[in-house]
Amino acid sequence: MSLLDGTTAVVTGGSSGIGRGIARGFAEHGAAAVIVADVREEPKEGGVATHELLEAETDTVSVFVECDVTSRSDLTEAVEAAEAAGGIDVMVNNAGIWRSEEFFEVTEDEYRRMMDINLAGAYFGSQIAAERMIENEEGGAIVNVSSIAGLFGNGGWPTYSASKGGLTTLTYSLAHKLGGHGIRVNAIHPGGIQTMIAGEASEPEAAAEQARQFTQMVPLGRYGQPEDVSGAATFLASDLASYVTGESLVVDGGWTSWR
Repeated sequence: MSLLDGTTAVVTGGSSGIGRGIARGFAEHGAAAVIVADVREEPKEGGVATHELLEAETDTVSVFVECDVTSRSDLTEAVEAAEAAGGIDVMVNNAGIWRSEEFFEVTEDEYRRMMDINLAGAYFGSQIAAERMIENEEGGAIVNVSSIAGLFGNGGWPTYSASKGGLTTLTYSLAHKLGGHGIRVNAIHPGGIQTMIAGEASEPEAAAEQARQFTQMVPLGRYGQPEDVSGAATFLASDLASYVTGESLVVDGGWTSWR
């Protein structure tokens, strides 16, 4: 299938995890070019760098751009790389961090870092990409990777939940603002996805028990994979979703439907 035939996309946080899955999915569906924008080139899970993998497996042109999403100039460089590859059609604001925390112990620096990466990075990534899309007069799609924590609170992740809640309402606001320019803006809300966003498990036995308990609560009975989120992103970026904007697509195996 070629749902994204000829399109050019930027995927922030595209070297690893969900971002890597989205980049691969876009290439498999015929994207002409995928810009992998991340702070590191090497995948956290190991293996070949994402941009090299795309060029080896598909006909997609892919380049890596070192990008810290807290830097507006870095985000501009990533979007300009897409412009050089044919003009940006899709912006995926995926870069993010997560941590479990004790509310009363969170410092100002920790709070600001979470907000700068998870929310401000998506805000300015959208701003820069939308400016180019408007100049090009061809519309486009912005996909924000939020979280199920962006739909409800969690006392164990208060800062993360706040950042993703902000990203959810930012999505709705931008859908309203940019719709007249033919730019669609949607959010994906992953649930439990197997990535290394929280790092290596320090206690494998405890992690295995936690996984067992979690998957018992998921109607589909398993953790999600980056490819599951990639499918949702591909849909939202494609013409199949040409009349879909300002929406939240939950990818969590059914967990939030009954919690």
